Amino acid sequence: MIFDPTENVTTITLVLVVTVLAAIWLENNTRVFKKLGAAALSILIGMLFSNLGLIPGTSSVYDFFRGPGVLAGITLFLLTVDLGSIRAAGGPMLKAFLLGAFGAALGGAVMGLILSDAIGPDTWKLSGQFAATYIGGGVNFAAVGQALNTSSEYFTAGVAADVIVTAIWLIICISIPAYLDKTDKADPVRVASGEHDAGQTKTANLLISTKTPITLWDLAVLASTVMGCLWLSGVIAAVVPVIPKIIWLTTLALILAQTSVVQNLSGSLVLGNYLLLLFLATNGAVSVIARIIEIGPAIFYFALGTVLIHGVIIFGIGIMLKIDTKVIAIASQANIGGASSAMAIAGARGTPQLILPGIAVGLLGTALGNYVGLLVAQLMKLFIA
Repeated sequence: MIFDPTENVTTITLVLVVTVLAAIWLENNTRVFKKLGAAALSILIGMLFSNLGLIPGTSSVYDFFRGPGVLAGITLFLLTVDLGSIRAAGGPMLKAFLLGAFGAALGGAVMGLILSDAIGPDTWKLSGQFAATYIGGGVNFAAVGQALNTSSEYFTAGVAADVIVTAIWLIICISIPAYLDKTDKADPVRVASGEHDAGQTKTANLLISTKTPITLWDLAVLASTVMGCLWLSGVIAAVVPVIPKIIWLTTLALILAQTSVVQNLSGSLVLGNYLLLLFLATNGAVSVIARIIEIGPAIFYFALGTVLIHGVIIFGIGIMLKIDTKVIAIASQANIGGASSAMAIAGARGTPQLILPGIAVGLLGTALGNYVGLLVAQLMKLFIA
């Protein structure tokens, strides 16, 4: 073991930050690992160090990054959500997105019922997490998992399954419009929102680049805002314990995100990403490989089934409503992969006019994911736990 077993906080923290550094470097500089992404790599490297006995399986450092650390990261993500940008989506995109969100919630519930015997009594937590992540993206998976205290093995297996299924679904979303357009005589794609204003362009740029300069003022305001949200959500949750802290935190962050002061800050997305990667590295470090191998297949089927049910609903009903298949595909990616995936598929399909609408509904998914995910989890708990 490369540290003093009595708990060397500095050494363990060093290993975690180097793990994230290595994951980001591998994603950016190697073709093979680029496909995995920094999130999955952070988990795998952390898990490797822990299971080889190089770092401990328990530590107060892990407790911090799995508690206040990830909550701060989630808050930073939510501070980037400009709900006003939803106007850019237009009617068809918004309808398709809501269909997809319903499909993800239904899929998470159905797969929970089907696989509860194979996975165990905590299956209801995964129902909520997969519903959340397939409405808004990975940050919602982390938020709901943290709120429900999902075990590290379930969490790690869930992230691994999500990486694979999301990649498969991306290919499907690119392929379906190309196949259907051979016989589909629908009208050309039209965006109901018309011209894009400066606020919408700013939202797009936020996701396209993480190289915006961060000033000392930005850091000071973000730190104060995040800590204020964490403190106030804890106070409110203590007074109204029937509603989870993550709901109050999400609500407070979304309210503040609509203010001009927060919208003019730089760095929230970068810092949020970094804290989330540290959280994932920590989950890897506390995970036992043997347990993940044992539960992995069932959780993969869980993720796959959830996305397939989502797909049947969003494409089936969407086509019946005569929504253009390109719009449906981009809305589906906004659900499954988040705003950045929607942006990527809009570019791949040669529909740049749909990039901003895709980003808009992707941000809406981030805003809604925690609420719907926790609702699904609590409903499923009545049937499974």
